[in-house]
Formats: sequence, structure tokens, C-alpha cells
Amino acid sequence: MNPDTTALLFIEYQNDFVTQSGVQHGAVAGVMEQTGMLANSQALLAQGRSLGATILHAPISFAEGYPEIPRTDYGILAGVKQAQAFRRGSWGAEIAAEMTPAEGDIVLEGKRGLDCFASTNIDFILRQRGITDLAIAGFLTNCCVESTMRSAYERGYRVVTLTDCTATVSVEAQDAAFASNFPMFSRPLDHRALLAELQGTP
Repeated sequence: MNPDTTALLFIEYQNDFVTQSGVQHGAVAGVMEQTGMLANSQALLAQGRSLGATILHAPISFAEGYPEIPRTDYGILAGVKQAQAFRRGSWGAEIAAEMTPAEGDIVLEGKRGLDCFASTNIDFILRQRGITDLAIAGFLTNCCVESTMRSAYERGYRVVTLTDCTATVSVEAQDAAFASNFPMFSRPLDHRALLAELQGTP
């Protein structure tokens, strides 16, 4: 993999997920601990920057009252609304301090649903920068990460999903995603293997 044509995408590393007092943290804390997700993501972010890969952050946020969410009583977005998570302008919607964007990083705007390609200009940004390889990390493994992975694959990007830089609500769901679905649309790698490829080492 060539850092010049590779982007690292970090989805929803926001306080409501990442930080202990975040309203959604309890749901993902077990998998985060099991995979070492946050420390691994920090290492990937820092080393990816140093190697010259494009760094993308994809936070999600909603206006007061969640007018962007369909009026439904089921599904992941209904759960977000019920928990009052990721409210625009709130502490919970801020990117966690451990993953603070640096100068030169790109923070995507407009993510209101699961798939980063659906409501942001990520595809335009990637194509303008000549990106061919997209490595995806973040939350939730079998939700936003999976939706974005599938869209990237369909658009012709070479996709990597990070086995140790993703988290969801159970270890069983995490393992099932990487065992069954993810190899159909991506190359699952841990962050060390990805960095080795970016460095041109075996």
C-alpha cells in the first residue's frame, strides 16, 4: 500500500462512544477493552499521519429534537434518539481528546446516518486526492463501519477493515462481522499489519 494513495477513515470517535461518561460508552466498552481499540487507533492515527496517509474523521451529529432521524420506533437510529446521543454542540458529540484532529486532517461534515458515503462528500474528497485504498476504523463495527465498507467496495476502492480498531455492542457481534461479512467486501487486518504494508515491510 502506498501512503500517497491511502486514506485512513476514523468513524465516530466521539465522547458519547469513547469516553467513560458518554451515553453510549457502556454499550461498547467491553469490545473496546477486548480489542485494545482506543490505544490501537491512536497508534494508527499517529503513525498513519507520519507516513503521509490521508486522515479522515467522520463524526455524526444531530440537531436538537433529531429531525434528521425517521419517525420510527426501531433500529439503531431510534436508539440514538432515545439515548439523546450525539447532539450537535454537546460534549458527547465532540471528537474525543485522544483522537483530536491535527492540522492537515480532514473532518467530514454531514454524517447523519450509517454510511459515510450517503450524506458526506467523502467520495469527492477521496477521488480529488487520488485515493485508491481506504482503511476503516471506528464504531459500530457491524453498523457504520460495515455500511461504509460496502459502499466503498461498490465504488471500486480497495478496502481494509481494522480488526483491532473497531468496536460494537458485543464480542459475538464483533467476531461474527469479521468472520463472515467483512472478508466479502474488504481485507480485514490489524493495525500493525496495515502499518507494515504502508511502510513497505512484510
